[in-house]
Amino acid sequence: MGFPSRAARAAPAAQAGTGSEHGLRYIELLAMVERLHRLLLDVVKDEFERLGRIDINPVQALLLFNIGDDEVTAGELKTRGYYQGSNVSYNLKKLVEGGYLHHERSPVDRRSVRIRLTAKGRQVRDVVAALFARHSAELLQDAELGVDSLGQVVAGMRRLERYWSDQIRYIY
Repeated sequence: MGFPSRAARAAPAAQAGTGSEHGLRYIELLAMVERLHRLLLDVVKDEFERLGRIDINPVQALLLFNIGDDEVTAGELKTRGYYQGSNVSYNLKKLVEGGYLHHERSPVDRRSVRIRLTAKGRQVRDVVAALFARHSAELLQDAELGVDSLGQVVAGMRRLERYWSDQIRYIY
């Protein structure tokens, strides 16, 4: 299954009032963000399969990587950008059951649960960190994806993040 052609994307984009070149680029960007997220999950999944680790899924591995050395509440996971999914409680439960996370109820607010990585969770975090370090080193050798190019991409994505965040704030 291939990606839709530019002409195939143009019809719905024109219907949505985005028939301009800029509008088409924006639609292309939206599709790319989704594809990149899925590809990132596949890259992490493949790394763990290569290592013979089938006990954890890529979403959970990225969650452990993002928590790192922090101790956070479940609610902070989304606000800090550590978790992008909708089923955080399921993944936290599985990670606690699997021995990757230590959780402890707050003595002040019994509804609040603080979580941090166990030694087993830190091992997973280290696998993901090593994978990303290897990718970074490989990309640095590519003239088209070096520091300057990645910096421009990150700056553009931050501007888009700010724009989308502002759109959400204006709703309420």
